[in-house]
Amino acid sequence: MNDTRNPLLADDFRIPFDRIRAEHVAPGIRTALAEAQAGVDALAGDDAPPTWENTPARLDEITETLTRRTAPAGHLVAVAETPALRDAYNEVLPEMTAFWSRLPLHTALWRRIRAYAATSEARALTGARGRHLERTLDEFRRAGADLPPDRKKRLEEVKVELATLEQRFSENVLDATAEYALPVLGEGRLAGVPDAARRRARGRAQEKGLDGWLLTLDYPSVEPILKYCDDRELRREIHAAYATRCREGAHDNRTLIVRILALRDELASILGFDGFPDYRLADRMARTGARAGAFEQDLAQRTRPYWTRDVAELRRHASALGIDGLEPWDAAYVMEKLRRARFDLDDEMLRPYFPLDRVLDGLFQIVERTFGFTVRPRPIDEVWHPDVGYYEIFDEDGTLLGAFYTDWFPRKEKRQGAWMNNFITGGPRADGFAPHLGVICANFTPPDGDAPALLTHREVETTFHEFGHLLHHCASKVEIASRAGINVAWDWVELPSQLMENWTWEREALDLFARHHRTGEPLPDDMFRRLHAARRFMGGWAQMRQISFGTVDLALHEELAPKLRGSVQTALPPDREPGEGLPGNRPTELKEGGEGARAVGRQERSQGGRKVTEWNEAWLVRESEHVMRFARDRFLEFSPSPRFAELHGLTSFTHLFSGGYAAGYYSYLWSEVLDADVFTRFRSEGIFNRETGRAYVAAILSRGDSADPVELFREFMGRDPDSAALLERNLGSAPDAPETLDGNGGTT
Repeated sequence: MNDTRNPLLADDFRIPFDRIRAEHVAPGIRTALAEAQAGVDALAGDDAPPTWENTPARLDEITETLTRRTAPAGHLVAVAETPALRDAYNEVLPEMTAFWSRLPLHTALWRRIRAYAATSEARALTGARGRHLERTLDEFRRAGADLPPDRKKRLEEVKVELATLEQRFSENVLDATAEYALPVLGEGRLAGVPDAARRRARGRAQEKGLDGWLLTLDYPSVEPILKYCDDRELRREIHAAYATRCREGAHDNRTLIVRILALRDELASILGFDGFPDYRLADRMARTGARAGAFEQDLAQRTRPYWTRDVAELRRHASALGIDGLEPWDAAYVMEKLRRARFDLDDEMLRPYFPLDRVLDGLFQIVERTFGFTVRPRPIDEVWHPDVGYYEIFDEDGTLLGAFYTDWFPRKEKRQGAWMNNFITGGPRADGFAPHLGVICANFTPPDGDAPALLTHREVETTFHEFGHLLHHCASKVEIASRAGINVAWDWVELPSQLMENWTWEREALDLFARHHRTGEPLPDDMFRRLHAARRFMGGWAQMRQISFGTVDLALHEELAPKLRGSVQTALPPDREPGEGLPGNRPTELKEGGEGARAVGRQERSQGGRKVTEWNEAWLVRESEHVMRFARDRFLEFSPSPRFAELHGLTSFTHLFSGGYAAGYYSYLWSEVLDADVFTRFRSEGIFNRETGRAYVAAILSRGDSADPVELFREFMGRDPDSAALLERNLGSAPDAPETLDGNGGTT
């Protein structure tokens, strides 16, 4: 179908983003859903004997077409949100969630898939097709295909409610971030802040018709204050505002967290899993929450001596700077001062050597030399903002592998962070290769005056990281869309992205792009040596921070979520503290009108023939207080002092509550073990070695989920993963005389 009336339904490869408006969203998505449902019903009711083409392949075609038509609207909500667009998307979000929830619960469809699995053709499948059938059967079972009707109905209700809550969580973070503004009238308060950051703050104030400078919670505004501002009180104010977003007021996310955790645990219970982590990880490399937890625990034990050393060094340097007692708003400031003192290096010294355009040129040269891919810019009109770029990627034989958009700078209507998304999944087809389409977004510091956008080295790493995801998508040569590209286990998906970061530390690679934006002078040798020497600086601190996020994530879902769900429909005696002494996975049902009925956390009632959930606000508030204490207590194990734990950012942690990393944050470090190990082969055989690069493309980058990740790793490396490379890269040799911390984070 090529519906020119609604751009969401256009079949053009380049998405008409310049024509999509809020009024297109609901009707376009509803049409796409209706066509997909009709396709599923026709497949399920087909009287012809089931074959690969008319059953698994047809289902994959239906779902990929639906994804292709709905993805642009979700993307625009993330990068160009307006109130009308948000409302339109939220109007149809429950319908989209219901479709995907019902798909594996479709009795006739499940019967058809099982009938095909029993055929001789299915039993003879090998390779990607065999894995796809095996995974499809497993995914349908895990999604509740064998549940009785009443449990299927409740499962769908839970998934729809979760999708709505997670979207609201994300919107609250976006709104809270956008609404904050702190005017600064005296320039003396900005002492130490780089000139470029001060000019941007001045520009923001002028745009609002204000005197002085205006600070916001966009990260390019927050980072220079926390790293460089000499005014400790101003650092405290900005840090507190950033860390405590969505803890109160109109955008309070605390009660949403309670509901999300309780519903996730209910979902896992309905499906027969012993907790949400086991449900989420059943098809990942870790397999179970216990194994993921053991991974985090082992890494924490091995990292702790380095972390303790780093904390002690920060405390000593803070004292030398006249700072009495290291506080959360001091950490980045002291760290940057210490790095400057020890290595004569800071981010601002490096920025002039990393203009964004030149970084991209160098990245594309590296990709061509190592992997054989050519990247070419192509100006187009169909974009959502003038800053957006568009590029095409070609294989070494000239095949168009795919294309991608770039959106690098922050805007009020754009969500925080950096990410890559896929719009179209192509791959080998009967009539040739169908190209892929994706996007990379970030929130880098924008150009300042006549100067180009200048990146920190960490932002250079981020650029390479997101491009690694993009390559994983566009290099895929798997014929089945749902097994192609980045549609892989979450603890495998970060390997290609994190691997690319390694090139940003290699002199040969930096020589391709690290040149002063005004003089063209290459990064001086002594500056490179200092950069490299500082690579492990505060490595224990940084690694323990990641471990803390993964550990708390698992604890929230494994320990706290069952208690929250257990208390949802349990009377709360007046003398019980919120969250304490609660039952586990078998909540006690209250009899209608029984004593304590007003204290239940949630009740269901019928409305218009469907079940509507009503949450008790008083219960939600009580339990949200417990959630915040639980998080504080768990972060304390990884904190230099109690204040660091108190100022955790749980209420704005979109990775866990709206970004897909629930019970899966451990995967960043899991994948880091893999990427550090894989790069040892490149270091050994040459970082631009085309033969090694093409072997990596053939074994990992182009294979998607066509085989078990362990098998793909072994194919490239010839053995199982070894964590030694990660520990050496991030931490180096063990501290000579490990220090210990007392209960308040002081050294002993």
